Amino acid sequence: MKGSAADRQILLRLAAEVMEIARLDEQNERRSRWERLNSLEAERPLVWINEIPWHELQGDELRCTCIDPFCRDIESRLRTTLYLWRHMRTDMVVDPVFYTPKIYSDSGFGIAVHAPRGVSEYGRGSDDYVPLIRSEADIDKIKIPQIAADPQATERIAAQTADLIGSVLPVQSRGVTHMWNAPWDVLITWWGVTELFMDMVERPNFVHLGISRMMDALLGRLDQLEALGLLAAGDYNHRVGSGGLGITRELPQPDFDGIHARPIDQWGTSTGQIFSDVSPAMHDEFCLQHELRWLERFGLNAYGCCEPLHHKGEMLKKIPRLRRVSMSRWIDLDRGVETIGDRWTFSYKPNPAVFAETRWDPEPARQELQRMLERTRGCRVEIIMKDITTCRSDSQRLWDWCRMATEMAESVA
Repeated sequence: MKGSAADRQILLRLAAEVMEIARLDEQNERRSRWERLNSLEAERPLVWINEIPWHELQGDELRCTCIDPFCRDIESRLRTTLYLWRHMRTDMVVDPVFYTPKIYSDSGFGIAVHAPRGVSEYGRGSDDYVPLIRSEADIDKIKIPQIAADPQATERIAAQTADLIGSVLPVQSRGVTHMWNAPWDVLITWWGVTELFMDMVERPNFVHLGISRMMDALLGRLDQLEALGLLAAGDYNHRVGSGGLGITRELPQPDFDGIHARPIDQWGTSTGQIFSDVSPAMHDEFCLQHELRWLERFGLNAYGCCEPLHHKGEMLKKIPRLRRVSMSRWIDLDRGVETIGDRWTFSYKPNPAVFAETRWDPEPARQELQRMLERTRGCRVEIIMKDITTCRSDSQRLWDWCRMATEMAESVA
């Protein structure tokens, strides 16, 4: 694939625009802000937005015009970066390099989810998961994924990309920098929520057997990724768990050889969202104690996503090298502040439902942020707007929120 002259011209123009932004002096300060936050030294809350309903956003800025599919994929990434910088900048960072992935295959866990899918007005709705794990024999069906590297494909994609845009924006092949780890998020789709909650009471050994097998599979995959040289150091400009960017001075480890990254050179993360209404003791027993096998492998850690953790501080203290904690927006905020204090970064997630109202009114969002900023004084905070199902095809709502949140965060520096 060489791309047409027209495709190449489009990509070169967009890549040059990204490189111009990446070379701005302020990018260094932006990186420094994340470094300070991730070392618990931040002067003000940082703001970031992701999980955006891109399918609803229209206009020439995002409309891809390349003909070749490979070129269109590159074009889409470049246009998205430029769009975010122009309209939803927050505390984002733009790198002076275009990353291509290391390619590999993953055989999966050996169990297919059976879940008739509902559809809502805005796309995918709820799923009705059919329980598949009801016996020890069913647990044995969980297989350790088999990973196979494809260095030829990796090299080909990097070379093709460099041929298209490398003259204005350097291209670099990069391995896996970070893995979303949520063992029960996967396991529950085979187990069933009601079935799990009953089994924790009636068949605790069965539950331990199941989650132990799941962790065996996840760690087996991790070991293969490391052995095959498919990991990358985790200090890059990437999302960590359900929080903000992973840019840090503390990774990789001092003995990193610059080539063979290990989990200890990365951010780790885990979450037990299905344990939202489970007691701290049972969350610890049936979830965290197994997740620790994963978390202890990593250099820095993040925990949590959409579960309330404001009353589980003693449990969180068991996580090694924990740096950021993400909680549900519907927590007891005062207890959450007391739990987190200045020990960890508080990944606060504002309510994304404000974008779904029939009429856009930023005032409820402003009031929520004001309340949070007042009550979290003394904490290290990142404001992470995510899980945005819809903005009713009104991009201005997202632009307004980003500008407002950034200004409010800067005001409490």
